[in-house]
Amino acid sequence: MRSYNPDLTPPWKRPAPVPEVPADPDLVVEEVATGFCGAVIRCEAGTVTLEDRFGKHRVFPLEPRGFLLEGRVVTLVRPVSAPSRPTRTASGSVAVPGARARVARAGRIYVEGRHDAELVERVWGDDLRIEGVVVEYLEGVDDLPAIVAEFGPGPDARLGVLVDHLVPGSKESRIAARVTSPDVLVVGHPYIDVWEAVKPSSLGIPAWPAVPRGQDWKTGVCRALGWPSDNTGAVWQAILRRVTSYKDLEPELLGRVEELIDFVTAPDVP
Repeated sequence: MRSYNPDLTPPWKRPAPVPEVPADPDLVVEEVATGFCGAVIRCEAGTVTLEDRFGKHRVFPLEPRGFLLEGRVVTLVRPVSAPSRPTRTASGSVAVPGARARVARAGRIYVEGRHDAELVERVWGDDLRIEGVVVEYLEGVDDLPAIVAEFGPGPDARLGVLVDHLVPGSKESRIAARVTSPDVLVVGHPYIDVWEAVKPSSLGIPAWPAVPRGQDWKTGVCRALGWPSDNTGAVWQAILRRVTSYKDLEPELLGRVEELIDFVTAPDVP
């Protein structure tokens, strides 16, 4: 049976509660038992280090009612550390805390589909907002030459295009070759779908499965891996959540996106 030990001390004899004060650096307090007075220079688990006006250090336990602050008895407690801010963005760039998004440039980066756009936003979103670069998706590149002509690229409005499966002899390579403006840069990765640009190790799979020609690639991948094949959108969102930084992506995609950002934000572009 659990014992019960009530406090039989009369209320008028019980010590009055005292405030708890965080032992923040430079807080000046006096230790009750010794009268040592000094500023907090360090607070670790269970102890606080004080430095007096002569530079002498003393370490004291964080006992209840153990210190005086401006003549009042207090209990020093370990301060709560402020959450550290990331020093790098997901793309590996130096983070700029508090930086405001730049007004959008006239230039753009086009990607093939929504999944491509979401992946670029996931990793490069902070960088793109600081640079004022907007990413839009095209739902395919079959009409790329007409889309480029409608955009009207120029030295002050450059256009970067990221193409899936841009390999020699592919349909995509033939379409890209028809875009010849010096103010447009078309680059691509070798993957059939941008899903493949996510490293298998980041998803806990040994490799992306091979899907026979003529079969929908996403559906085939889901079936081979035992993922739901009737809702590839939900599968993609699960994949996207596993991407936390550039380290989760293949170099073939990383280099191409960085290349497009550099092209669109070149110094001679306002």
